[in-house]
Amino acid sequence: MRINKYLAASGVASRRECDNLIRDGKVTVNGKKAVLGTDIGDGDEVFVNGNKITVKKNEYYILNKPKGYICSVSDDKGRKTVLDLMPENVGRIYPVGRLDYDSEGLLILTTDGELAQHLTHPSNAVPKTYLVKIEGTLTETALNPIRSGIEVDGYVTKKCKAHIVETNKTYTKIHITLTEGKNREIRKMFAAIGKEVTLLKRIKIGELNLRGLDRGSYRKLNKQEISYLMSL
Repeated sequence: MRINKYLAASGVASRRECDNLIRDGKVTVNGKKAVLGTDIGDGDEVFVNGNKITVKKNEYYILNKPKGYICSVSDDKGRKTVLDLMPENVGRIYPVGRLDYDSEGLLILTTDGELAQHLTHPSNAVPKTYLVKIEGTLTETALNPIRSGIEVDGYVTKKCKAHIVETNKTYTKIHITLTEGKNREIRKMFAAIGKEVTLLKRIKIGELNLRGLDRGSYRKLNKQEISYLMSL
């Protein structure tokens, strides 16, 4: 691991600020002043201003978020956050992306900024699948504007996949897969065709799903799942 990344991962400072520390001669590796581009391996001893630095292992969780929680580490309005559902000793962990207050479902929480960036950056087009419930009936044809891209708030949404999984006189359930995630986008898309969303639940990121995870529950991701998410 490059020295600046190692220092940033340990919480010393941003990578750019760590570069400055290295240039200023404040970083040593095995007793010698570090230089930009130095690689850190197992057993190397790194010090900044005479203080030993160690990188904490990243933590990765999957949470089945209920309604009534916001995807934030704190809230100035006093609302419950997703961190209220996690153990107290979990450390400086952050939700990846967002599910709004009235939405529920799959949420990743991690200390790994690189994974968070990978999953949320628009250029990576990571597919996320949602269960949407609306009142009344809906036909597959009526979903075509949503599939092809529909104008909301002055922009046209990207093409997406959508299909009906259940319908009757009372309600219709749809699975919709997006590769972008603008604020309240799905609700706005359905509002544009005259339908109000009564339930919105994220059920998959890629093929990672909520199987076996009750509402409000969480578990740690395993190595295979972490590698899979990075490969999306």
